[in-house]
Formats: sequence, C-alpha cells, structure tokens
Amino acid sequence: MPTRKLPSPPRKTAAPPTLTILQNLHHTIASCTTCPRLREYGENIGRVKRRAYIDQEYWAKPVPGFGDEKARILILGLAPGAHGANRTGRPFTGDGAGYFMYPVLYEAGLATQPNATHRDDGLRLRHARIASVVRCAPPGDKPTPQEVRNCARHLTAEIDALPRIKVVVCLGKIAWDGYLAHLLAAGVIQRRSTYTFGHAAEYRLPNGITLLGSYHPSLRNTNTGRLNVPMFAKIFTRARQLAGLD
Repeated sequence: MPTRKLPSPPRKTAAPPTLTILQNLHHTIASCTTCPRLREYGENIGRVKRRAYIDQEYWAKPVPGFGDEKARILILGLAPGAHGANRTGRPFTGDGAGYFMYPVLYEAGLATQPNATHRDDGLRLRHARIASVVRCAPPGDKPTPQEVRNCARHLTAEIDALPRIKVVVCLGKIAWDGYLAHLLAAGVIQRRSTYTFGHAAEYRLPNGITLLGSYHPSLRNTNTGRLNVPMFAKIFTRARQLAGLD
C-alpha cells in the first residue's frame, strides 16, 4: 500500500514588531487636538504657507520628540517654529534655530550630520533626544499658561519613556519653567524658585539628573549676539561630561 504523504504544516509568519513606547507616543502627540487655538493656527499656516515653501506639504500637526531612544541627554525647547518644525514635522528642523543648533550638536558628537532640512534627511541623534514643552506652533511664539499645562502630559510621558536620561538642557526660560513644573508635579522638587534660569545655570536635582540652562537658539538671540556658537557649544560639552560620555 503506497505511503500517504502528509501535508506540510503551515509556515509560521513572523509577528509584526511591537511598537515601542516612544513610537506609540509619537502617534499620540501627532493626533492631539486638546488646544483648539494652537491647532487652528498650525493648520492655517500649513494652508497659507510661506512663499519659499509654497510647493511643500506642511506637517501642520503637533510635533513629537526626536532622537535616541536610549538618550542620556534630553534637550527641551519651547515649541515648534511656524515654518520650521510645523512644516517639517521634526524639532528644530528647517528654520534658523535649527541651522544654528545642529552644527553644534554635530561637533559635539551628538548628531550624525550638521544639516537638518527635513525629517527624511538622514539625520540621527546620538545619546540625545529633542522635545519641547509645547508641541504645537503658538502665535507669536507665546503659548498661554493653560496650553503649556495641557501639553505637560506629553512631556511627562516622554520623560517616563527615557529612563537613561542624566542631563536635561532647557533652551530658554519657558522650557526651563515647563520642566520645573514637571518636577514639581512628580514630587521631585518642592519649589521652583530654588532653580533660577540663566545661560549655563547648572543644578543637581534630587533625582540625580543635572539641569542645565541655555539661551534659546532663536534668531532673536543669535542675530543679536546674545547667544553665539562658543557659548552654545560649551553647554553641550558640559552636558556630555555630566552624562558620562567623555
């Protein structure tokens, strides 16, 4: 009697990779509609556009953080630029502040290239992550206190997903105050007044993280000389030392 050949078992297909916490957070932030004023402003900028970018499709959504998921240095800014991150979808990308900042990060060994033009330009961060206390472009670069509070949950979620952070560099006083508000809510500090903002201000926090202050690399600061490249570079040299990267 001929041997009956049994059918081969079905081939197992690899399960799709599980999204990381930060990847899930990326989608949560990008789809946030909590602040109507900010969403209306960002979307309108994306429709009207600046003449130089008239042929480009604007991101025009809240902008998630960007960088190394194992970062030791967290860089916090104020909010996306109207024609920078609101256009490109990546922090400090495609505007004057980014053109000033990324060459400094590159020289400090924290970025793989000095130029940041769009979110698919190949730029990667090493040991660092960039985020902002407000994820939507605000009119006049001035979010309301309530809008900052609304966005605090995204900052908290991102910080919670970055357990290796040793240093937080706050770019400007609004970022500084936003991070201190996070620490206060988390019970890490008892009062914000203990920590005074200034360029190169440095505080060792009760949780072991070091807080560093820097003037924001906005054109208002860099074009007037309030912030120059050597001043800014020293911040990240110090951040590397404190993060144990040197």
